[in-house]
Amino acid sequence: MEAWLEHLLQLLALPKFGLSTVFVVSFVSATLLPLGSEPAVFGLVRLNPALFWPAILVATAGNTLGGALDWWMGFGAHKVVDKYVHSAVHGRALTWLEKLGPKACLLAWLPAVGDPLCAVAGWLKMPFWPCLGYMLAGKFLRYLVMTWLLLEVFPASLPA
Repeated sequence: MEAWLEHLLQLLALPKFGLSTVFVVSFVSATLLPLGSEPAVFGLVRLNPALFWPAILVATAGNTLGGALDWWMGFGAHKVVDKYVHSAVHGRALTWLEKLGPKACLLAWLPAVGDPLCAVAGWLKMPFWPCLGYMLAGKFLRYLVMTWLLLEVFPASLPA
């Protein structure tokens, strides 16, 4: 088992397979699992600044596809759960989401609430493609702004 794990870690090592690592970590971090993808993006761009745009685009793609998986899980959960009792807070949140529609998925980049938001959008049967488009826009802007800030605004805080 250790040899398999070591092989997997070597396969995902940033210097050798940087963009694939960023994709996998970004995808997994967009699911309901608690994982952040920013360190992988920052690390790759720090090691190879020429990969700034490819890293941003690959992270956006992986994170958006992970959000799409959340949407489908929510859609499937709605089919399974016929009767669900909502508290007043849940009722207000659902009303707010229904009012915003797919545009609410623009907030999918937010920590802690973004990934469940994608699942709830699926649960509410919001249109998949518009939701995916808003997820993509929000996640792209997050990676672009956060990576730019790290490299240009706070470069002294990074180890050389």
